Amino acid sequence: MRGVSLLPLLWLVIGIVVAATHHFFEHLTTIGAILSAIIAVILWPLILLGVKIAIAI
Repeated sequence: MRGVSLLPLLWLVIGIVVAATHHFFEHLTTIGAILSAIIAVILWPLILLGVKIAIAI
């Protein structure tokens, strides 16, 4: 049997921590804010490089 890779899980955990420290989860009242938070979790290396992620809907 083939084991499950921990890399995707680790990627998401780090993304959640980075997004939380950059205040993406504070005001999730609009769809744009929710999408920004999801994208920030997935693309967390860009946040560390200084890219500002904001979806305005």
